[in-house]
Amino acid sequence: MVREELKRLSVVVIGGGWSDEREISLQSAGECRRALEEAGFERVDLLDLAADDFIDRIRQEGYDVAFVALHGTYGEDGCIQGLLEVLRIPYTFSGVAASAAASEKQVAKAVFREAGIPVPEGVDVPAGTVLSEEQLDELVERLGLPIFVKPAANGSSFGVTRVTDRDQINDAISAAGSAGGRVLVESCVSGTEITVPVLGNEDAHALPVVEIVTGAQFYDLKVKYEPSELHHVIPARLDEEVYARAQELAVRAHRALGCRGCSRSDFIVTEQGVPVILETNTIPGMTSSSLLPDSARHDGLEFPELCARLVELALERRS
Repeated sequence: MVREELKRLSVVVIGGGWSDEREISLQSAGECRRALEEAGFERVDLLDLAADDFIDRIRQEGYDVAFVALHGTYGEDGCIQGLLEVLRIPYTFSGVAASAAASEKQVAKAVFREAGIPVPEGVDVPAGTVLSEEQLDELVERLGLPIFVKPAANGSSFGVTRVTDRDQINDAISAAGSAGGRVLVESCVSGTEITVPVLGNEDAHALPVVEIVTGAQFYDLKVKYEPSELHHVIPARLDEEVYARAQELAVRAHRALGCRGCSRSDFIVTEQGVPVILETNTIPGMTSSSLLPDSARHDGLEFPELCARLVELALERRS
């Protein structure tokens, strides 16, 4: 399909929803809609997944392709992807299985291990778990301190606690499990924080590596939504071999999970130069200053062109 034919397609951008990341999603969706219009698409609508008439509208409007700008529950976990499969509407980003696997951190870690990608050591426990004194001692002996306690299936640092004291662990588990589900307790890997976007379907390739400089204990919510120039260093300041290794592992993670369109894998590079994967995001933040668009821009792909390319990849996947 040539570019002019592409622009005549009707696109629905889906944002909002009910997750903790609703407002961030709406911001991403609004910016993606404007970017697609700037790229020349003649019809681009924005629908809120949580709207009462969402199902009726998406069924009746005859959209050619959906641009998914949802984050968190119902957006990145395979739910909206399953609905769009039933409606036979091509959509951006990964399919049902890859989305579900990546959103469950313990499942993703099992996939990464099988693919030979280094992961932090950790355990998962049911929400509501209260560890005994003996269990706390065993956990600290195994993982050390500090540790990270996080929801096993959430994004954008919601519910994440960096624990530096044994007596904080049960409170952190309670906070991470407040929405139900399982809780992941992981060792803290020290080093340089980076993220590696990957673009493409069968021909997936890594974009420039972004080094994240925060001044905070970790890349938390406050830091994530501050101006990118305060925290993004592109290209990351890594040795050439380590840089190439991080890109190779990100592509490997993308393929192992079965991702399509694009993904963004987060790593800590240890002092020994080993990239340790933290997670793979199947729908990265999509504001114009988010990590993926920042990396793409450094590679010569401006935000409107990136959004158009994601539409092309969605149609390529369906065909």
